Amino acid sequence: MPQPLQHGPWQILARREVYRDPWIVVIRDEVIRPDGHPGSHCIVRLKAGVSVLAVDASNTVYLTEEFHYGVGRVTVEAVSGGIDGDEQPAETARRELCEELGITAEEWIDLGTCDPLTSVVTSPTGLFLAQGLTFGPTTLEGTETLRCRSMPLEEALQMVLDGRITHAPSCVLILKTARLLGV
Repeated sequence: MPQPLQHGPWQILARREVYRDPWIVVIRDEVIRPDGHPGSHCIVRLKAGVSVLAVDASNTVYLTEEFHYGVGRVTVEAVSGGIDGDEQPAETARRELCEELGITAEEWIDLGTCDPLTSVVTSPTGLFLAQGLTFGPTTLEGTETLRCRSMPLEEALQMVLDGRITHAPSCVLILKTARLLGV
């Protein structure tokens, strides 16, 4: 039997992949828990992604409004998408903003990474602020039926605070942007 792998206070005895598609990998570990008892722990690894908040010179933000299958409702969010292949996060951010809202930006600020969930899901999300905006046509994917929602940054901040914006990376991005821009 191979040597257990120490993972924080957990010991991993065995690991197997139980599901894979282009967006998700599910791993099941047989473990010794921190209390010394045997058990199992599953991890869902989502494709790494980005979220982008486009803000113009008058502090108007450009968000997406779209039905999201997982939560079964329409949500308001920053532009978000998965990193393809060996694409760099900043490259993905530029691509997604252009595809989803038809926006290109002159100035990009990397605002770090957000881990939307940390107990059983890994989904690192790069956060970007885009400024110096130019507007053009969108190139939506077949799964996307979104519309652009523009509003003052102050309103988006209030939507985060009162729970109308719930997408974790969007919330963090709006909060960081409001702080950075002194709103």
